[in-house]
Amino acid sequence: MITYEPFWRTLKESEESTYTLIYKHHISSSTIDRLRNDKPINTTTINDLCRILNCDIQEVMRYTPSDRDQKL
Repeated sequence: MITYEPFWRTLKESEESTYTLIYKHHISSSTIDRLRNDKPINTTTINDLCRILNCDIQEVMRYTPSDRDQKL
């Protein structure tokens, strides 16, 4: 399962906020909601978040095996 828990820590340590992500960087509020609920987001958005926060991908997301993962 992909979790965006690292994103929230990275955001807190940055000069940005959800407000600036939405109004300054044009990240949609629905994307913020998807991050809050560990829902899928596209790689372009992940790239944008890394650029905005000047961080590596590990500081935005993490994979943890889970029983909730879909069957392959």
